[in-house]
Amino acid sequence: MDKTSCKLTVFFENPFWVGVLECNEDGKLTVSKLTFYKEPKDYEIRNFILKKYNQLNFSPAVENVVIEKQKNYKKRQRDVRKQVQLQGVGTKSQQALKLQHDQSKSEHILQNKKQKELDKMRLFALKQQKKKEKHKGH
Repeated sequence: MDKTSCKLTVFFENPFWVGVLECNEDGKLTVSKLTFYKEPKDYEIRNFILKKYNQLNFSPAVENVVIEKQKNYKKRQRDVRKQVQLQGVGTKSQQALKLQHDQSKSEHILQNKKQKELDKMRLFALKQQKKKEKHKGH
């Protein structure tokens, strides 16, 4: 049976409020980072996820083993309280965000390299054309 779960953690990372949306699907973890400029209200977060979930940029999937046991009601309450007090994201999430950042960085580097090469070729062509025009005049 396929099991999918999503968890949103919102925390303050100076100077902005940041949300990390972790989705576990078929033992794979994908993460998306959201930036809120002011402290978001519950209804604002809900509306944001409902309206813009399809536009979120998720990281590549990372293997994640999920072990779920039924917990006592009070134990679950304590766990929720601890999660609310914790600031930061899990290590798997950090790895997934880092992987996404590295991929976008490498794509950006390749685009810059291609653009520089095109500029070099254009300048070389202009120099050659200018050289030919100088010779035509004599």
